[in-house]
Amino acid sequence: MSGPCEETVEQQAYLTRFLLDYTAVPLTGTVFLRGVLPTPEAVRIVTGTVGAVAPRELTAYEIPLLDEDDEPVTAPLVLGWTRTLVSGTRPHADAFVMDIPLITGDTSALVPAAPTDADRALRVLRTLARPFVETTPDPSLCGFLFTGQDRMRLYLATEQANGLIAADVQLTGALTAVLAALPSLIGTEERWVTDPLDPHCAHAVDLTAW
Repeated sequence: MSGPCEETVEQQAYLTRFLLDYTAVPLTGTVFLRGVLPTPEAVRIVTGTVGAVAPRELTAYEIPLLDEDDEPVTAPLVLGWTRTLVSGTRPHADAFVMDIPLITGDTSALVPAAPTDADRALRVLRTLARPFVETTPDPSLCGFLFTGQDRMRLYLATEQANGLIAADVQLTGALTAVLAALPSLIGTEERWVTDPLDPHCAHAVDLTAW
């Protein structure tokens, strides 16, 4: 995976920030957000029931980052499209990514679902609790994936790497210490390895035992 441009990183980080709440609030019915997989041209929204982590329990929907006018898609639109996709009969998977069934959404013919009461409440709370800032954090969180009951893979963009770094963390470990040391940990090239099974990152770092 080549290094994403600054505009792509900013959009990936924006989409991820917006969608995070739906790991706890259902997208619809019993379907929750289980991951956001970043690519240079699209975002892959991973869905499943609460607690689902096995690849065959998940479904990824690929949505382009640009609309028909080559303008960046907005997070509410991505959310609406995702809801429409997961609410219908699941189509046959076009492919698999990381063993997860992958379905490409035809957004030109897709009608986004209308916002819910929860969406409107979250908009108010999100605006007040996480106000927009022009300075992009370093590292920037561009995606994530639940990989176990107490494990998560974080997709991070940093100036020190040409491409995204996937950092595996254990949620029941010394999480506060890991998060505090994260910028230096992922910036240490000696920790970088290649993960041939994950096309969404240039390097991977295992911090589960740190």
